[in-house]
Amino acid sequence: MSKSKAPVLDADSLIVAEKDTILVEQRSPIDAIDQKDGELLPADVRPAAERRLVRMLDARLMPTIIVIFIMNYIDRVAVTSAKLQGLTQDLHLSDIQYSTVLAVLYASYVPAQLPSNMILNRISRPSYYIPGCVVAWGLTSLLTGITKNYAGIIACRIFIGLPEAAFYPGAMYLLSRWYTRKAGAFSELAFRGAVIYGGLLISNAFGSLMAAGILSGMQGKMGIAAWRWFVHNHPLQGAISICIGFAAMFLLPDYPTNTRWLDPAQLRLAQVRLAEDAGEADEDSAKESAFAGLKLALADPKLYIFAVMNCAQLLGLGFINFFPTIAGTLGYGTTITLLLAAAPWVLSTIVCCLNSWHADRTGERFFHQCVPWWGVLIGYIIGVSTMSVGARYVAMFLMAFMATAGFALTLVWVSNAFPRPPAKRSAAMGIINGFGNIGNLIASFTWQASWSPKFHQSMYIGIASLSLSTVLAIVLRSMLAADNRRLARDELVYLTGAGRERIEEAARLEGLTFEEALERKRGFRYLL
Repeated sequence: MSKSKAPVLDADSLIVAEKDTILVEQRSPIDAIDQKDGELLPADVRPAAERRLVRMLDARLMPTIIVIFIMNYIDRVAVTSAKLQGLTQDLHLSDIQYSTVLAVLYASYVPAQLPSNMILNRISRPSYYIPGCVVAWGLTSLLTGITKNYAGIIACRIFIGLPEAAFYPGAMYLLSRWYTRKAGAFSELAFRGAVIYGGLLISNAFGSLMAAGILSGMQGKMGIAAWRWFVHNHPLQGAISICIGFAAMFLLPDYPTNTRWLDPAQLRLAQVRLAEDAGEADEDSAKESAFAGLKLALADPKLYIFAVMNCAQLLGLGFINFFPTIAGTLGYGTTITLLLAAAPWVLSTIVCCLNSWHADRTGERFFHQCVPWWGVLIGYIIGVSTMSVGARYVAMFLMAFMATAGFALTLVWVSNAFPRPPAKRSAAMGIINGFGNIGNLIASFTWQASWSPKFHQSMYIGIASLSLSTVLAIVLRSMLAADNRRLARDELVYLTGAGRERIEEAARLEGLTFEEALERKRGFRYLL
């Protein structure tokens, strides 16, 4: 093995693309003048300071994002719940038109995720950007309540998809700029990603419970159909979302270099934590743009495998958006159906958080991602094997509480597989989550009313999709294992240029010599 050959960037040089090529966040001259390093905390003081920093982040970032997601997802499931009480009949929607109403949201949601994450990486104030999107979504949601026909619903769904694109991939990227991937008792990134996704699961339950109350008690009141009372609740939801958006501007953090409610010592500690986590400073170079990060992401073969895996995964989990409709095939009335649809999501939240906590504690990713899929596969197999009400509800319960535990880890695994530079990581997360949601778009047409009540065709599609996801996850694990072996071989390669720049920045932040920081970098490995 040659020890003098300098790293080069090409599609085959995966490790160089991840570790040695640097793209750094551009800052204005004013930011550069104002930014001052805080003191490097002594070893005996740091553990307590680090716990306090994490608690501050947990108290402000996590609840704010969770509340945003709850409001967002209640809005998203409103259409599927309203179908049970006559939405399609009153608006004279065919099966294809109803499926289009569900799918059209993704027509704007999917392509907007990549530019949204690229913008998020380049701006210095995500505390304005994400809440601004919340306000925009709230304003659009206000208009949904006055929808009178098919064209109106389509228009609202398209425009709601644009600001929604900033939420999940943006939130996961923001988490990756603060929390580490460290394993052990104090697990961070995966567990908190699951807690945020748990907000979606709880909102699934809340959405169904709220729908049960409104649809059961408001039918015919003042001559208005119950589903209209439910959908006309959107103005209130929109107004609440706008208020939450403005509040989030003061609650959310920015980045570890410029968050206003942290002192210089805490900001430096946040930077040191991330530098220690990967052996490099978590910054981009002023010489490169967000498009350079996009090019790096596109040059990495793992990006495409992750994207297709996520798409197949979401197609296989497409039943989530139709859960009230599927529960309706059990033969109960609207209220009982919605209550049955709510129950599994409470357990799903617990399983999701436990799975991610254990993934952080062990540092393992593949089995924590795939085992939940296999649980859903068992549910599908039960579903196509019997029409017994008890067995099918058990299958639905199994599908629901296992489904999201794997998905909640997907962008966390992406963050681990594309650790540096941030510009590449943000682009990769936007592409993978955006492309993956094409699976949701396709799923809008795979749970057709004409296939009810058995939905065997839908379940066969789900079985095939999750099987493909498993195969691709095996491929990814093999690629990352090969990358780890290459890292072990290349640890003696002397870093020059941009690679040395990042190691020097990490050494400065941590108060180490270049040699000490280089030694720490040599310990980095991808999580499998």
